[in-house]
Amino acid sequence: MKITLFGTQPYDRESFDRIRDAYGFDVTYHRSHLNAGNVALAEGADVVCIFVNDTADAATVARLSQLGVRLIALRCAGFNNVDLLSAAQHGIPVVRVPAYSPHAVAEHAVALMLSLNRKIHRAYWRTRDGNFSLHGLLGFDLYGKTAGIVGTGRIARELIRILRGFGMEVIAYDLCPDEAYAAAAGIAYVPLDELYARADIVLLHCPLTDRTRYMIGPEAIGRMKPGVMLINTGRGQLIHTGALIDGLKQKKIGAAGLDVYEEEAAYFYEDTSDRIMSDDVLARLLSFNNVIVTSHQGFFTREAVDNIARTTMQNIKDFSECRRLENEVRAEPEKTMN
Repeated sequence: MKITLFGTQPYDRESFDRIRDAYGFDVTYHRSHLNAGNVALAEGADVVCIFVNDTADAATVARLSQLGVRLIALRCAGFNNVDLLSAAQHGIPVVRVPAYSPHAVAEHAVALMLSLNRKIHRAYWRTRDGNFSLHGLLGFDLYGKTAGIVGTGRIARELIRILRGFGMEVIAYDLCPDEAYAAAAGIAYVPLDELYARADIVLLHCPLTDRTRYMIGPEAIGRMKPGVMLINTGRGQLIHTGALIDGLKQKKIGAAGLDVYEEEAAYFYEDTSDRIMSDDVLARLLSFNNVIVTSHQGFFTREAVDNIARTTMQNIKDFSECRRLENEVRAEPEKTMN
């Protein structure tokens, strides 16, 4: 079984090289991200393995089929970068890694929340310059505050466990509310508008679909509490960045922690420090001292990276041995958000 990895970082190669011999697969690594322009690099591969910034749109999937690719293996949980309908039409199954480490992403969301609240990022730079003033560093107690979680999958449930440990009230919204889980976890499902109105901190943990794309726009922000904190470790296009910037300028949004950005593909996972930033929207976002942007690193722990490699290889092994694909994703009709 020949596998071609796109968007390969050094840590990807290390984690896959550690286990490749145990599976007996022939693995080729490419640094570039998969797209319609470089899809020819997949020639001769049975499987292409891609990450969040690779693009498997309809045109790319069609070309992969022509090249003889038989499986698309995502080494991430999200699958919004794959045209699932096109993959199904060409008979190419798509598998993913649904739970490489819910703890990692949940803990990163909390790290962003704590850093913004207690101004850790600002205090770090101040004290290095000999400035030990507390002016502008005032935070608030998390105890007794309300966290609003959008989406209650595995990562969100780990996050809820942590937030409840802080003594926070947790309310949640999900298209498919699990009332048994809510009762056990001590949370309440509420309509989305009520979540926006009540939450001191809004945290996004839902998948990116046509229904959720830009769900945080001018209308949603307008319904939120003045000074609300917004945390997004999900997908960049859940938030309309222009609306976010307006909310920050108007002080409607008190702080924002973003591990994702809607146009992140051109920057995230790359060192662009020696170049002038051409993305004016990202540049404006980075100019706010109450915004922290990290480069989609929420997953990035030793445990998660190893789990990604192992689960990806097992998905491919299951395919090669004609077993049931436990982690297959397929195109399905979307439900309406309200």
